[in-house]
Amino acid sequence: MNYALVDQDTLLKQKISLQEFLLFINQLQIPILQYRDKQGSLAQIESQLKIIRKLYTGTIIVNDAVELVGLADGVHLGQEDLLRFASVKRDAVRNIRQAIGNKIFGLSTHSKEEILEANELEIDYIGLGAYRPTGTKSDAQVGGEALLEIAKLSKHPVALIGGVRLDDVFGEFIEYNVVGSDLCSAFHKRKEYDVG
Repeated sequence: MNYALVDQDTLLKQKISLQEFLLFINQLQIPILQYRDKQGSLAQIESQLKIIRKLYTGTIIVNDAVELVGLADGVHLGQEDLLRFASVKRDAVRNIRQAIGNKIFGLSTHSKEEILEANELEIDYIGLGAYRPTGTKSDAQVGGEALLEIAKLSKHPVALIGGVRLDDVFGEFIEYNVVGSDLCSAFHKRKEYDVG
């Protein structure tokens, strides 16, 4: 199942309006969307989440901004972001879970060790990547096919991320194909086709 990663910085660089992009994602019937804005203030992210809530018909996950989970259906955090909530990951997860209640909680993982650690945490899914090189996170370590093997160790559903394409098929151990840059490319191709 495809999972849309909507990165605000990428939208700006590619000159794509959030509103048009959301309509495109709805047309593709992508059931889950994560909104990520690493540069924006909480007020800016809140404003964008309100637009997403109004225009997008699926499940909304906010990246990092636990404070804004009231405008979303869940939150996704990276390993390093957990430490804002406690110095021990298990305590951080417990604190976040108390803050978000029964909403969806996703956690990024990058290795066998992080997957095994996540198996003991009260989360709903793991993000696992990067699968392929990507332009949005130049420091991401690319795991390639090896990630498909370690995904089998997860007790939680796995969302494969990083260079994932809309037409990728990975098999039973990958629940979600997190598509970002390829979604932007498809958007531009559709726009060119519509104009031509």
